[in-house]
Amino acid sequence: MTFHRAPVRHQARKRFGQHFLHDQNVIARIVDAIAPQPGDALVEIGPGLGALTRPLLERARTLEVIELDRDVIPHLREACAGAGTLTVHSADVLDFDLRAFAAGRRLRICGNLPYNISTPLLFHLLEARDVIHDMTFMLQKEVVMRMAAQPDTGDYGRLTVMLSAFCQSTRLFDVGPGAFRPPPKVDSSIVRVIPHETPPFDVPDTARFAAVVAAAFGQRRKTLRNSLSNLVDAAGFAACSIDPSRRAETLSPAEFAALARTAPLASADAS
Repeated sequence: MTFHRAPVRHQARKRFGQHFLHDQNVIARIVDAIAPQPGDALVEIGPGLGALTRPLLERARTLEVIELDRDVIPHLREACAGAGTLTVHSADVLDFDLRAFAAGRRLRICGNLPYNISTPLLFHLLEARDVIHDMTFMLQKEVVMRMAAQPDTGDYGRLTVMLSAFCQSTRLFDVGPGAFRPPPKVDSSIVRVIPHETPPFDVPDTARFAAVVAAAFGQRRKTLRNSLSNLVDAAGFAACSIDPSRRAETLSPAEFAALARTAPLASADAS
C-alpha cells in the first residue's frame, strides 16, 4: 500500500501544538499497530493534514475525526478524497461528549495528540472508558514513560497510578523528531491504552482515589504520614498494612486504592 504524502501548504500553529507527521515508514508502522478493520468505530483525534487519516481510511473504509483547527479541514478532505467515508467533527476534543457520540458502539480511538494537552486529554478520555475498546496514540516520550512506569522508579507518578486503575498502558515504539514538520524538541512514543474489562482492584469512589493520589504526589518528597495527614490517619494506615513512613512512589496503585477507601469522604473531596 502507498500512503498519501500530506500537503505542506498549511503553516503549523504553535497554539494548537501542531507537528505534522510526514515519515512514510513511521506512518505505516503506526497504522499497522492500530490495525484498523472495516466495521470498526474508528475515531482519530487531531488528524491535521491527514498523513495518518488517509491510510487509516483506506483500511477501515469509514472514519470519524475530531479536529479543532478549521483551516486544516479542507486540506484533510482533499488528502482523503476517494479513500472511503470520512466524517469530520470540527470541535475541541476536550469538550466532546464521547459517551453520547458512541451511541452504543465501542470506539477505537487513535491519533497524534497535541502534546500541550496530552494529560488533560487522557483524563477526559478516561471518563468515557466504558464506551472505548482501545486507544493508540503518539505522545511525548516522557509522558508515555510515565503512563507505563513501574513503582519506585523516577517516571512513576500521579498519571501512572490514575491510568493503571482503569486501563493498561503499553509503550510500543519510539519516534524521533525528524518524522515531523516542524520537528518537535522532544522524542515521541506510540502507546496502546486498553480499558480494563475487569478492574484489577476496587475503586468505589473515583474522586476520593484521585484526591489521595494527588495529595501524595503533590508532596512526593514527604512521607505519606505528612503528605496525607488530612486524608488518612494512623488507623487508616494500619488497616491497609501500609507503613506511613513510606513515600508515594513506593506504593502500588492497589495500595493507593486501599488508602482511598479509608479516607473520610469530606476530607478527600475538599483536597
